[in-house]
Amino acid sequence: MPVRKAIVSAAIGLHARPAAVFVRAVTDTGLPVTIRKDGIDAVDARSLLEVMTADFNCGCEVELGITESALPAGRSITDAEAALTGLAELLESQASRESQATA
Repeated sequence: MPVRKAIVSAAIGLHARPAAVFVRAVTDTGLPVTIRKDGIDAVDARSLLEVMTADFNCGCEVELGITESALPAGRSITDAEAALTGLAELLESQASRESQATA
């Protein structure tokens, strides 16, 4: 199972706009990505409701994953790893995106 770890950098965590941006990016990959942190079960990262209610606060470490058996036909592990890397980078860069949006 491809996995990437990231630190949530958005000041409000994965709530409201940062959660919507993240979920949209996950959906755009076309892959069944999950997100989890210590103490909670993985949730479907394509679901805004699940992501927002899972309490991913600013500064928490999350784990993004894709189960190999859930990969859609025609998609490879390499595709999954690239997608997870991009999503992890998005989570870690959201603080700078927030400051640009308010400037």
